[in-house]
Amino acid sequence: MRIAGDPHAIEASAWDALLEASPAPTPFLRHAFLCALHDSGSAVAETGWTPCFATLERGDVLVAAAALYLKSHSYGEYVFDWAWADAWERAGRPYYPKLLGAVPFTPVPGSRLLAVDDDARAALLAGIEQFARAQALSSVHLLFIDEADRRAAEAQGWLERSTVQFHWRNREHRPYADFDDFLAGLTRDKRRKIAQERRYVREAGVTMRALAGAQITGADWDFFYRCYQRTYREHRSTPYLTRDFFARMARGMAEHWLLFIAERGDERLGCSLIALDPACRVAYGRYWGALAPVRCLHFEACYYAPLEWCIAQGYLRFEGGAQGEHKMARGLEPVRTFSSHWLAHPAFADAVARFLEREGAGVEAYVDELEQRTPFKRPA
Repeated sequence: MRIAGDPHAIEASAWDALLEASPAPTPFLRHAFLCALHDSGSAVAETGWTPCFATLERGDVLVAAAALYLKSHSYGEYVFDWAWADAWERAGRPYYPKLLGAVPFTPVPGSRLLAVDDDARAALLAGIEQFARAQALSSVHLLFIDEADRRAAEAQGWLERSTVQFHWRNREHRPYADFDDFLAGLTRDKRRKIAQERRYVREAGVTMRALAGAQITGADWDFFYRCYQRTYREHRSTPYLTRDFFARMARGMAEHWLLFIAERGDERLGCSLIALDPACRVAYGRYWGALAPVRCLHFEACYYAPLEWCIAQGYLRFEGGAQGEHKMARGLEPVRTFSSHWLAHPAFADAVARFLEREGAGVEAYVDELEQRTPFKRPA
């Protein structure tokens, strides 16, 4: 196994071919996306993300790879291990740096161990563990993994953790004809709530305009970034992603982005940016911001307008991102996501395993409780 400190050291076509051959590819693991994170200064050593991309070859053929980062903190991950870090530091041991297999700032489930087959995936995972031991790292974490990654990690004795997201799914056998058809499947109180929230936006004189791919101009991207920055300022934080990252997306991956702009006459009030996988017909809720307060604009920009667009375009799924039980009231349903963890010290691993057993039972009960509160009508 080889370790690359720069994604450019790996041939783009070979990486992307491996990604497409994996069980659950997403645009966020494309070579261009990862390079944009690196080249824009968003995910680099200076921000706590030191690239350590792992590759495995058979002869001259790339058969397995993983986007790995040495992390000096736990920001931008969305699977929270602050308590683990605190416990290990209080025991007098350094938790950081740790090794992370994930897409920076992107809580989207998908393949993390890119591989041509199960044998290559298992060999890659064994190599990652060996690398972590050689570097005397406290732990390795693979976040938002697919089923093939789960099986490989379980076979090697890694610990599993689950979390909950909220996704919208189109009907499989008879896709929704339009947004009203979707609403008709919801319970009466949910239909009334959505109708009321959309009415607030209309009565404020606000309309939504959708721009896809090359339709998004440089000025549109500038406006989006103003809104994006404001969202972070309101939470007394700074953006993870630089303006240059989005410029690189506009140049190299424009087809994967959809921008909704909220307007009142000639005034732009806010926007939401949605990521797209046109090949798989999946959309991902990503970023939002507003420059002026409008009642329920967040719900319109982040859920209702994107869902209406997805239905019109025949999309199969809209992933609402990490957390947010309120999304159920907008027609999204709970979905379990998974991560796998390796901890070097046996006693630490044992303590975390006991914690995960309790936490896992709680997550399972939480999902059962959420499913009892489905926003959809139950069959007679």
